[in-house]
Amino acid sequence: MSDALIASPEPATGTPGAMIVIISGPSGVGKDTIIRWLKGREATPQRHFVVTYKTRTPRQGEIEGVDYQFVSVEQFRELMDTARLLEASEVHGHWSGTPRDQVVAALAAGQDAILKIDVQGAEKVKALVPDALRIFVAPPSEEAREERITGRGTETQAELTRRRRDAQVEMRHRSEYDHVVVNETGQARESADKIDHIIAREHARHPGRRISL
Repeated sequence: MSDALIASPEPATGTPGAMIVIISGPSGVGKDTIIRWLKGREATPQRHFVVTYKTRTPRQGEIEGVDYQFVSVEQFRELMDTARLLEASEVHGHWSGTPRDQVVAALAAGQDAILKIDVQGAEKVKALVPDALRIFVAPPSEEAREERITGRGTETQAELTRRRRDAQVEMRHRSEYDHVVVNETGQARESADKIDHIIAREHARHPGRRISL
């Protein structure tokens, strides 16, 4: 995996209490299901689930503008060149990036910006925003993760091989996160509960903190 540096635009400061929450984890760990549970809940402050850019083609069932924003490599490079991304990384052979405007707008509105990004992106955002909260979602076992990713049937054999290799790298970064949540098989709702509690505790500890970008 490789990465890219993003140019720094004019700084922006969010509303007191609003946070950046990063959720990471290897392929097949169940992040998307957990996010769906989180999206269906009322939260104070409100949450904005940032829709990242991807250069890969949509999978069956993925909705443009809801799951991801799908763009060409040329469009993605333009986003990088014009400093419209908070971070950008090449993940599993495709580029992925976090739109800066969504994060800035959420924080300005007093909303938590929820970023579902890989460990590379998480490291870059943490470097830019040391107060960002990082949560790593881990599988109960490698066997369980493997069953989930092969069972969804959305990757070729070559893609599965690459994702297995990348997962080994990602798992080595779990100790760098503020919290680790093990997503037991069939318990995505309970994992979402744990993440809810983690976010609530962080708000209680730092009610007046301002996030600057």
